[in-house]
Amino acid sequence: MLVLLPPSEGKASSGRGAPLKLESLSLPGLTGAREAVLEELVELCVGDEDKAREVLGLSEGLRGEVAKNAELRTAGARPAGEVYTGVLYDALGLASLDTAAKKRAARSLLVFSGLWGAVRVTDRIPSYRCSMGVRLPGLGALGAHWRTPMASALPEVAGAGLLLDLRSSAYAAAWKPKGEVAGRTATVRVLHAPTRKVVSHFNKATKGKIVRSLLSAGISPAGPAELVEALRDLGYVVEAEAPAKAGAAWALDVLVDEIH
Repeated sequence: MLVLLPPSEGKASSGRGAPLKLESLSLPGLTGAREAVLEELVELCVGDEDKAREVLGLSEGLRGEVAKNAELRTAGARPAGEVYTGVLYDALGLASLDTAAKKRAARSLLVFSGLWGAVRVTDRIPSYRCSMGVRLPGLGALGAHWRTPMASALPEVAGAGLLLDLRSSAYAAAWKPKGEVAGRTATVRVLHAPTRKVVSHFNKATKGKIVRSLLSAGISPAGPAELVEALRDLGYVVEAEAPAKAGAAWALDVLVDEIH
């Protein structure tokens, strides 16, 4: 099983350890594309601060994020699973998983990023601010920048089992499973049961809880149909039907009343 996650806007501060080593990150096929984004982002943030805030879509209150980006090459790095915070990652609770579940997380979780493309939760990165929706002056839209390198790197990483895609639309645009891989992909929509509407908090928190449940139970479904059964066995209310045509992803609806 490979789980594709979005990053979080909020991030913990950089560590005090050794700085980033691009060549040490997982998916080495993305190294060149990572270097291009990193160089462009640092150059932008070292220069005109107001322009950088405009390009990155940052409010006045987030002005400090520009200075953080300017120091990306020298800032201390820490595991990505510690850097990403927010509702989904709070619910996932990587730090409180038992040892076996942490090992499963290291193997099966892949976090997409406007700056790094995609990283494992064990990859050491500095804290940064650069969403997939950003258009950098020298590179253009990051979603488009990542499509070609992702198309080469991701199919191999996807392996032969279930691909659980929990990314938001902006990050899903950087790589879309195709062909045989798409046929074993499942996407999840979380609906507030009383209203059957998607609510952001329910959506993010429930996705984090789902991943935690699977990791803690040591469950690695072989495909989307097995995922549906596994989630129901874990107590989730799931609605799903096999896609009408072969090679299409499964779409799962998980219904929740409230988040505990």
